[in-house]
Amino acid sequence: MLIFKSVACLTSKVAVVKGQRDHEPVFRALDLVGYEAALSGWHKVLIKVNFITVETWETGATTDPTVVEAIIKRLKNLPVEIYVVESDATMTNADKAFEATGMKEMCERNGVQWLNLRHVKDRVKVDIPHGEALKSITVPRIVTESAIISAAKLKTHMSTGVTLGMKNMFGLLPDKLKSKYHLRGISTVIADINTVLKPALTVIDGFVAMEGRGPVGGTPVQMDLIIAGSDPVATDSTACRIMGFDPREVSHVRKAYERGLGNIDDIQVLGERLEDVTRRFARN
Repeated sequence: MLIFKSVACLTSKVAVVKGQRDHEPVFRALDLVGYEAALSGWHKVLIKVNFITVETWETGATTDPTVVEAIIKRLKNLPVEIYVVESDATMTNADKAFEATGMKEMCERNGVQWLNLRHVKDRVKVDIPHGEALKSITVPRIVTESAIISAAKLKTHMSTGVTLGMKNMFGLLPDKLKSKYHLRGISTVIADINTVLKPALTVIDGFVAMEGRGPVGGTPVQMDLIIAGSDPVATDSTACRIMGFDPREVSHVRKAYERGLGNIDDIQVLGERLEDVTRRFARN
């Protein structure tokens, strides 16, 4: 398992690209943040999607297959094995969502394997140094041996304020009954997980976002945006600002910053100007 160095002392680059739902905005965002360098040295890449429900992309609830297909097409330029992954949750069957959302058809068309992490039996225990809510987690071995791309959604969340790149990493835990982690303080759990499972890239799907009672029951918002970066704190912080949130008021983002996992302020935005794409999202 590779050890990630803190980037908090360096300026982080985050791409914000506006464009209609297509591959091209995703390509531009990945190129702007240097996706090849971010994945250098890895032989496997897991694209972690958000399948909290079987609702399709136009509801703003689940990751758009078009976004994932664009990521896959860029990764085909690299010598890596590619997997699209998610795990079951308390109220969600990831395999059913994989088919219902159109992700299955897209993966088959591109020759990419799907993994429901709940059913991967080869697992390892990962200790979390200085973990607050969790001292360790048990995850499929492939998670620790792969670069992870958090293919997240731009949406609000009733428990955590927002659900972006770092919250999406919570779904790497193979437990179905994930509600037990909420009892330990979900924001602290998210920070703990990202301490040891830090995404190599975060790509936030904002073609259709969600405001209000997210992550499932909110209202779709057409934003026509892709937000991407290799610093997960900076990427989520930028997405927060686009949604009208102060990232310091989002507990898991602030905690990750305080742990040195990335920048909350020292960020160079590439592509669009934030003031041109910001929209104050309705809260819960």
